[in-house]
Parts: sequence; C-alpha cells; structure tokens
Amino acid sequence: MIGISLNAQCLSQVFQLQFLFPQIQTRRRNIYFSRATPSYSSPFQTNFGSILTSFPFISISSCRQTQTIFCATMEDYNNTAFEALSSDKYFKELELAVKAVQMACWLCQRIQQSLLSKTNDHVQSKDDNSPVTIADWSVQGIVSWVLSESLGSDNVSIVAEEDVQVLSKVAAIGLLEAIVKTVNECLSEAPRFGLRAPVMALSTSEVLEAIDRCNSMGGSSGRFWVLDPVDGTLGFLRGDQYAIALALIEDGEPVLGVLGCPNYPAKKEMLSYHDGYCRIASRLMSLSSESWDKGCVVYASKNCGNAWMQPLLHKEKKFVWPNSARQIKVSTVDNPALATFCEPVEKANSSHSFTAGVAHSVGLWNQPLRIHSMVKYAAIARGDAEVFMKFARAGYKEKIWDHAAGVVIVQEAGGVVTDAGGHPVCFSKGMYLEGLDRGVIACAGAILHEKIVKAVDASWNSSSL
Repeated sequence: MIGISLNAQCLSQVFQLQFLFPQIQTRRRNIYFSRATPSYSSPFQTNFGSILTSFPFISISSCRQTQTIFCATMEDYNNTAFEALSSDKYFKELELAVKAVQMACWLCQRIQQSLLSKTNDHVQSKDDNSPVTIADWSVQGIVSWVLSESLGSDNVSIVAEEDVQVLSKVAAIGLLEAIVKTVNECLSEAPRFGLRAPVMALSTSEVLEAIDRCNSMGGSSGRFWVLDPVDGTLGFLRGDQYAIALALIEDGEPVLGVLGCPNYPAKKEMLSYHDGYCRIASRLMSLSSESWDKGCVVYASKNCGNAWMQPLLHKEKKFVWPNSARQIKVSTVDNPALATFCEPVEKANSSHSFTAGVAHSVGLWNQPLRIHSMVKYAAIARGDAEVFMKFARAGYKEKIWDHAAGVVIVQEAGGVVTDAGGHPVCFSKGMYLEGLDRGVIACAGAILHEKIVKAVDASWNSSSL
C-alpha cells in the first residue's frame, strides 16, 4: 500500500492527480487508488511513483493492500469554488454560460467524431473560403435558445459568427434538416447539464429563429453576448484543437468569458501534438481511455481576481455546479529563454515571419506552439504557455468573437492582454476590433509583455505588414 499524506495548501495539486489518474476515487477524507493503477513505460519513461514524488507536498510509505491519499473531500473543494463564485456580481450569468458551453462541448465531440469517421457533406464554405460545419450552426442555435429561455428573449442580444443565409437556400435542405435534428437531440440532454429542455422538439422555423437571433452589431453601450460557436473550424475538421467561446460585454467591456476546449489534453506536454497522435500514444502505452480524458471549460468574470477550470461532463454523469472547478493561474516564468509562446496555425491571417523576428529579438528560443483557435488563451490562463502573439496581415480585421472570452479569462488569471501598442483591446466599436494597434499580445506577466511591446516597436517599420 502507498500511504500519502498531504498538506492542505496543495489541495489543487491533488486534483491535478485526479485529472492524470481517473481511477482515483474520493470517499470522505481519503482518496483510494484502485489496484488497476497503471505502470508506465516507454516512450515516456515514467511511473506512478515518480509522478507522485514530483509533487513536493506528498510523502510516501509502503504497505500491502490499499493505496491511500489523505486529503479534503471533493465536496469540500467544490464548496470552496462555490463560495468564491457565488459572491460574484455575474454569478447567475456565469453559471448559465458555463452550462451552455458544457452542453455545446458534448455536442461538438459527437459531431467531430462523426466527421472524422466518415465522409460528410455537412461542411460548407463561406464567402472568404473558410469552412463552416453543422456544428457551427447547431451550437449557435442551442446557445441562443438556452440564453433566451433562461434570461428572456427581450433581455438577450447576441453577436455571433454565423448567419442563416446559406441555410435559406434550396440546396441546403438536407443540411438544415440535419441541423434541426442535431439541435433537438442536444436540447433533449439539457436536464443533464442543469438546463431546461423544450417542452417539445423545436420546429425548423424555431431553430432558424434561434440561429438568426444572433444578429446584434455590438457597440459601446448596453449588454450583449458574443459567441463563436466553433472557433478554429479547421482544427475541428482535422481532429485537432478548437474552442466554443462565449463572452458577455457591458458598455463595451468584456465582463465574463467562457472557453470550452474539448480536445485540451490533461497533460500539457501533449498540447503540441495532433489529437490523433495522443490516441496512438494511448494505445502504445496500454492505458485505459479514461487515463487520457481530455477537455475542459475555463471561465472568469471581470474584477473577481480568479479564473477557473472544470472538466467536461463525461458519459452519463449529471452536471452539478461548480463541477469540480479549480482555480487556475498564469505561469510565473518571466525569463524569455524559458517561455513558451503560441501563435495561430494558419498563415492566411497571421504573419509567422514577423512573429519569429520578434521572438528572436526578445530571446524566445523555444519553438512556437502553433494552436488552432482561442485554446491559445486557455493555455496562457492555465500556465501551460507564457506568450501569445498575433499580428494580422494587411487588410485583415480581427473580430470581437475571436478574443472577447479569452481576454477576460487571461486577465483574471493574472495575465496581461493588450494590442501591440500596449493599449487595452477595444470591444466597443461593433463586430470588429477597430483601432487595434498592429496586433494582439497576451502574456503571463508584465515583464514579458513589456519586452515584447518594445520589440514590436523596434521591428515594425522594417516589416511588410
């Protein structure tokens, strides 16, 4: 047996162990490891004991029959999160938004699995040739319906990426039927996520109305939601990273942000790998699928000084707020040589060459972590990376739904987000980040941020952007 005694201040790291080893079972004030705890072997050359001893608060002793960790209960930890969140000004909206995004993540996982397993014609191209899928419209429909039903349609204004123009064409009848079916299947699961389901299935016109209700233009006054139903559709189609992003904006400032990241790996080392590689590695290591559970929802509200992460709802479990949430913080690394920086995968709307030049001048020697979608913001907030830089090519305009949720989460996790001139990112000018100075810079701390802003100033005039 392995008896492991903990000290209370490291409770959050205990639950990191639960994330790594799902066979941990919590009972009262003990955590029991089943006899099926796996032994680890090549290619990662590690084992259960070495992982445990990497947590400085753990002391290990040997016995025979059971393996026990003494710590606070999951209920105690949930109570701590609940108390912190319940005092928040936007508690009601935050809980609703997280539940809606959790349900959207569940839907997207099902659709992605279907798209990857067979040829599917439920993928369209927009006017700018970027892809849009059944998931984009379905998520927009369910989130719009949930917000309107819960808060009242007269109280809900939404800025979102998709419209119903394509779905209104005769050639899209099959696609529209599939979306209506998908929306209704998802909403039938709403009670599992703590949400109210429709009394009866939504009609085609009701689904179109929900999608089309997301027609706000934003602005500098009042309250509106910002939704990107599937941010990083290319990543979604490739089985890679993508995000469901929902934010609430009041008088031009994001006050609440939720990011659902269905493919975010439990182990940050796997973040740079395609999800298919992770599945292959899992088979090579003979681990149970539960050991490779992935996906999380990260969220925060303005001026609360906390950002939170909770696992996705798996299998047939029922959502209970705040769903094992734990606090997350940005990394403390401020040495550029040790920092990891993120940038977009696609070159179409971001200059990799300019970012590489800035990284070199600052001393960011690590290879860039190229990730689809706003998962980059989640990586900064979770402490898995220190820098995110994006410098758009001439003519490209950043949209508010690509940044709003991520900005508030990183800031509340302790990070810094500005444009390349060091000014706050402005969300008060409509659907676009009008007046954005050259690009967006998000950092784990002020020291790295200041160095990057200075490097951009020194390099910009010689660039072709």
